[in-house]
Order: sequence, then structure tokens, then C-alpha cells
Amino acid sequence: MADETQDLAEVRADKLRQIEALGLDPWGHRFDNTTPIGTIRQKPAGPFDDANPGLKVRAAGRVVRYRTGGKLLFLELWDQTGRVQLMIRVNKVSETEWKLAQLLDLGDLIGVDGEFGKTRTGELTIQVEALTFLAKSLEPHPKDVFGMGDIEYRLRHRYLDMIYTPDTLRRAHQRVQVIRTIRTHLDKLGYMEVETPTLHSIAGGAAARPFETHHNALDIGLYLRIALELPLKRLLVGGLEKVYELGRVFRNEGISPRHNPEFTMLELYQAYGDYRTMMDLTEGLIVACVDALDVATAGGEELPEGHNESRAVLIDRKRIIPFGEATVDLTPPFQRASYGTLFKEHVGCDMFDETAVRAAARAEDINPDGKAHDVLVQELFEDIVEEKLVGPVFVYDYPASLCPLTKRKRSDPRVAERFELYVRGMELANAYTELNDPSTQAATFSQQLAGLPADESMAKMDHDFVRALRHGMPPAGGLGVGIDRLVMLLTNTPSIRDVILFPLLRPEATKPGANPGA
Repeated sequence: MADETQDLAEVRADKLRQIEALGLDPWGHRFDNTTPIGTIRQKPAGPFDDANPGLKVRAAGRVVRYRTGGKLLFLELWDQTGRVQLMIRVNKVSETEWKLAQLLDLGDLIGVDGEFGKTRTGELTIQVEALTFLAKSLEPHPKDVFGMGDIEYRLRHRYLDMIYTPDTLRRAHQRVQVIRTIRTHLDKLGYMEVETPTLHSIAGGAAARPFETHHNALDIGLYLRIALELPLKRLLVGGLEKVYELGRVFRNEGISPRHNPEFTMLELYQAYGDYRTMMDLTEGLIVACVDALDVATAGGEELPEGHNESRAVLIDRKRIIPFGEATVDLTPPFQRASYGTLFKEHVGCDMFDETAVRAAARAEDINPDGKAHDVLVQELFEDIVEEKLVGPVFVYDYPASLCPLTKRKRSDPRVAERFELYVRGMELANAYTELNDPSTQAATFSQQLAGLPADESMAKMDHDFVRALRHGMPPAGGLGVGIDRLVMLLTNTPSIRDVILFPLLRPEATKPGANPGA
């Protein structure tokens, strides 16, 4: 197969030289005033008739199908908005253009001017009157224009995956629409978008293992951020009362269908709010994204051809979307249930009953020895309760010791004012009533760091953050949303690597082999 691919590449290289021999630049030039193919396809089209010429159009894209028939060629041209058939007749183009047409390969980029109409079979077609070469593809493209079956190949060649797998391109468009909607929604609510550092001297804001690096000029160790939280809360102290950031976060941990070491987070903070404020905000934000995608796929904004069906059912303002083999009803209001209530319902004991909790842990083959009570509670919750959360459900009031940055509930300091939003067992959002008492914050930091080795990257107190709190941070609500997981839900995608354009992969063990579709 590798030899076959090499032979095909040599044939393409030879065609490159022949194109140059025609006096053409095989790497193209500026080609202005084109119309997206999806837009062209919406224009009126009648049968080709020399007496009544059709609409003149100009398009550019990639050749994804090629069929020859003597003095007539049929091609299929692709751009991100759709595909259209091209018809090239020997008597409709110049001699040089006809020779060029014979040298085209799948994957080549071309521009065309011509007449838009329908063939006798009713196929929407551009009858080419001028052919412009824009770039040569020196590597063979897959023959299967409907998609590539090898997942590993698709992930390593995302640029081909987007061309030949319609769902990949659809998800890319929809991800952009989700992020655009989030920004628009928050901007309308008066939030200010900011950027905070990616390199941190202390890995804080979450319990996660960071990626470590080194700054040569200052000769200091640094960490890629594991959360956006602490810099944003410093901005609350500085007077930015509604602030958010959409940014990449890095955690040096495992890979799974729901985890990638590099992912996108939304974090926001609102002065004078609390975790219930954040529940309302989260609900409104997700509903706005559902509605925006429904409008886009129903024709309000162009998406790739073949994917313009409505994804959400909006009947009597219900918002029901597919997810896997089931559906999710995102019609507000979302369910709200306390952590303790769900724990007792599914585990069968009170989460504060230490004896019962340790017995339940042993029954689940969880070794309780040496583990703090709340750690056992959380392990049981993850093992037993999470998978039963169909949702959407806001799970609120978590064990306090698990939440070092969260305000305790005044009526019961054993729990913290925190919620997580679950849908089909998947956590989508995490929010707090933010802790703004500097003394309590210093104490919870110390408790969190107790027992960690001194050289552990996470065993460092962020004294500057505590100092910022001592200058006065307003009471506030804070929210974190995993954008990749949200896109997974809204696009009915089971794996996080299919909503991230370039997920982390192991290095290729051998030199790249043949294109499996060539």
C-alpha cells in the first residue's frame, strides 16, 4: 500500500510539472468575488439552454469527484458550505483550460466561472466557461467522498476528515456557533470578557496535576494553568463586577471519551451573586445555545449542505435534543436536587453517617482505610449516583471539605454552597458561592495542602490570592462550564476528541503509511 501511495504521489508530481509547462502557476493566486457553493445552490436554476443562458456564477473549492467522458468532464467541487457538480465541455473552455482539466486530481483546488443550471437529470450544475488552477494536492485523497472509516486516520488527518466526513465539519461549525452565542449572551448581561495568564507560578484554582515548564530568562519554574479561577477573582477585587474568560486549560492527566489534557473552559464571576444566581445563569446560557443551533441548522445560518435539518424539537417552547440513543429535554426549569438527598436515595444512607458510609464503601469494593470521610462520600457518589443522573439536574450543597474555594452554608457548615450540572451522567458545569473570607480561605488552603510533599507542584499556598482577598472581595457567584462537553451534548457526539479539532494523540509509531482510501 505504501508503494502504491508513493506511485500515486509521483503521478501527481508529474502532473504538477505539466501544469507548469502550460504556463500556469500550480500554487495559484488571488481569486476574488466568489460565492459560497451553499449560496449558489439556493439560486434559481433552469435547464441549460443556449438561447436562454442561466445565472453567471463564480466559485472556488476542492475537487472531490472526477469523471471523464471523452469531450465532457464531470467534477464535484466542495467548499465548507456544500458541493456542486461541474460540467466542463471541450468547446466551452479554452484549449489550455481543457488541457488543465485533464490534469486535475482529487484534492486539487480550482476556481470556476460559468453558468448555473440543471442537467437533464435535474442535477444542479455549473457549466464551466473559465477554469482557474489555485493549488495542487501532491498527496492522494481518499476515494470515498462520504467519509473515512478509520478513526485513527481521521484524527491524525483532521484536514481530510473535515472534507470527507460531513459530521466533522458540521460539529466544527456548531462549536463556533456555541461559543459565539455564549459571548453574545454574556455580553448582553453586562459581563466583560478578559484574558488572564496561561503561565502560572503556582498551580491553583483546582485539584489537578499541571504541566510544568521553565522560563529561562527568569530561571523560574512555571505551570500551564489548570483553571482560570484565581486571576478572575482578583479582578473582582479590582472592581470588574461581571467578568468572564473563555480559554484553554491544561491538566496533566488521563485521556478518555470525556477527558483531553488540553480543553476549553468558560469561567465567570458575578459580584453580589451566589450559586443560585449561577444556576439561573447556566440554565439561560444553555437554552440560548440550544436555540441558536436550532436556528442555524434550520436555515438562519448556513451550515454544510446535507445538515440543514432542525436538530431541536421546539413545540410549546420545549427543547428536546438527541443524545446517543436517547433524548435530553433542556426545557427550563432544570431539576434541582441536593447532594445529600441523592446520596441517601441511591447509596442508601445519610452522607454524614460515618459508620454507614464506610460500610457502603466496603460493599462497593472501595477500601476506606486511611481515607477521609468526605473523600469516601464522593467516591460513592461518583460510583453509584452519577450514572443515574439523567438530568439536566443541578446537584447542590456538596460536602464542605471537598470545596476549599466555596462559602459554607450558614445553616449547616458541613456543606458548601456549590452545584454541579449533570446530563446523562456527565458533568457539564460547576459553580460556587465564592469564599471571600481571607482567614477561612487561608485555613482551607492549608487543610487542602496538608500532607503533600514539599516539592509537590500543587503543595504551594497562593499567598498573593489570600492577600487580594484581604483587600476586600465582594460576595459573588462563580461558574465554570466545560465547553467541549457542552458541545458534545448539543451536537450529539459521544467522544470529546470529535468536538476538539486537534485532540492529543500518541506520536505515530512508524512513518506515515498509505492513505487507506487511495
